[in-house]
Amino acid sequence: GKDYVRDKVCQEYRTLGKEDFRALTIVMNSRKFSNASFEEISHLVREIVSLAETCCAESAEPSCYDDGSSALSAKSCEAGAPFPQHGGTGACCTHTGLERKLCLAALQHPPRELPRHAEPSGDELCARFAQDPKGFADRYLYEFASDYGQAPLPVLLGAARSFLSMVSTCCMSPAPTTCFLKEKLQRKTLSLLTLLSNRACSRFSAYGKDKMKFSYLTTLAQKTPSASFEEILPLAEDAAELLAQCCDSAAEDCMQKQLSEHATKVCGALAPKDERVAGCCKGQNVLQSYFCIAALRAPGAPQLPKPQPPASERLCGKDGALHALRYFFEVARRHPSVPDVFLGRLYDTCQEAREQCCAAKDAAACIDNKKQQVRGKLLAFVAQVDELCSLYHKLDFLDFKQQVKEALAPGTAPERLAELAERRAELASHCCEANAPPRYCARQVSGGARPDARGSPAALS
Repeated sequence: GKDYVRDKVCQEYRTLGKEDFRALTIVMNSRKFSNASFEEISHLVREIVSLAETCCAESAEPSCYDDGSSALSAKSCEAGAPFPQHGGTGACCTHTGLERKLCLAALQHPPRELPRHAEPSGDELCARFAQDPKGFADRYLYEFASDYGQAPLPVLLGAARSFLSMVSTCCMSPAPTTCFLKEKLQRKTLSLLTLLSNRACSRFSAYGKDKMKFSYLTTLAQKTPSASFEEILPLAEDAAELLAQCCDSAAEDCMQKQLSEHATKVCGALAPKDERVAGCCKGQNVLQSYFCIAALRAPGAPQLPKPQPPASERLCGKDGALHALRYFFEVARRHPSVPDVFLGRLYDTCQEAREQCCAAKDAAACIDNKKQQVRGKLLAFVAQVDELCSLYHKLDFLDFKQQVKEALAPGTAPERLAELAERRAELASHCCEANAPPRYCARQVSGGARPDARGSPAALS
């Protein structure tokens, strides 16, 4: 209710003080509206801070916060309002009172998966900082939170504070370059934690707990093909559980503590199976070891027979989900160049089939029918992606683009040829990596991938 919101805001305002409350408001709204401009976020933050400053004072009238928030929601509904734009604003504005406020408060942009902002050099940072320290801090908080907004809030705030402290310290140092090198080395673990948790929580947000388990299982199966299903599955379950606990947690050390414990388990289980993993695990810092493992490329495909899909009747049994996961594990091992964003099509199709068929009178016949309809197309799609991504990893980018262009069907108009080659090269550059952004890649292949007349992987669209 409205009193709860007012009390929560005022408690934060009084506990943090105006400037820290303002910084938190920039971070929270930049995460929430990741596609908004700096100016739009600044307008919104000014209004929220002004409302808290006025209505959280001891002398404020009891109705102050409610009246002020009503005026703010009315302003949000005006044409040309200077706040972050959202397609759902119009629908919210058909409501009134508390219902309108709650509707507007629930609006948010999808998380940004491809960061927009690159960190400038130390000289550039210091020049901007000297020009306007407060403005520099505000813009940094906006850029950082909109790019890494899926990292847990305590991780995000800790990393932002650490960065701003580094800039203010080093820009006043007699030897800024040396200072930046030293500070960045000290911040390395926090920087890795921010990057890893943003990636992982972004994936968790897109997939949910069950599909995250599938994603982690298939990724590790590709990196360490000598490890068994029984060795990797507990690690996938552990990863999904820690993300469920920590991505939205306000606990200061949840992500660092849990991820460090998980990294220790990964090293314990997989270092004896793979010398590259063992090399990563030699370091003293477990988070750096984990980052090293996450960055490993999958080795070549092992020579294995074709995986056999589980019998239809088993997919609807007590361990149906487990049988499906084992099959995905086997497919992933045989197609090490295909990231989980593409293998996810197999997962989604299997889940749909189980949901539709397991309640049917003849579940096995229903699943058999689904297999006949889609299995060939899906495996052809996986093989197609495997060829495209294998080529991408083997060649430098310009040679890859040329090969993609040559593989397109003959007779394509030159302008169309250039456009298709560019689009498919961009798809590969973002989506053939193990940490490919799931929402972005799903959009890129929406509508399906079809081989051209020669079955070329260049037909991915």
